Amino acid sequence: MSGRTRLLGIDYGTKRFGLAVSDPDRKIASPLATYECVNRDADASYFRRVIEEEEIGQLVVGLPIHLSGDESAKSTEARAFAKWLHEITGIPVVFADERFSTVDAESALWNAGLTHKKRKARRDRLAAQILLQGYMEAGCPGGEATSSMK
Repeated sequence: MSGRTRLLGIDYGTKRFGLAVSDPDRKIASPLATYECVNRDADASYFRRVIEEEEIGQLVVGLPIHLSGDESAKSTEARAFAKWLHEITGIPVVFADERFSTVDAESALWNAGLTHKKRKARRDRLAAQILLQGYMEAGCPGGEATSSMK
């Protein structure tokens, strides 16, 4: 897997995930997909396939944080999800603050004049793109993630 430099940004959700991918130089994030959870086996197969097809070298999971900076119950869920992802893929995982990614995504889609149905279909993957782009623009903090999760 050496040489894989692309990042996969994941906007964590209980029922679905928004996915975005970086270019190999980690300059531009693009929305990739919205994935509806099925079960752990199907979800694991899906993520392994995406990682292989997109040549992913690191996962960036959105961490839901309160405006105060404190972690939430959703943060605990996202951390457990990230640990599971690392276990099933062996790919290093880092976290990115996702406080405003969904709000920003919804605002952009609203301003584009999309219907509620079209906004809903695109919101999660756009949120993933926003959090991944923000992570890269911040210089990929924690970019030297270890392959072991705490």
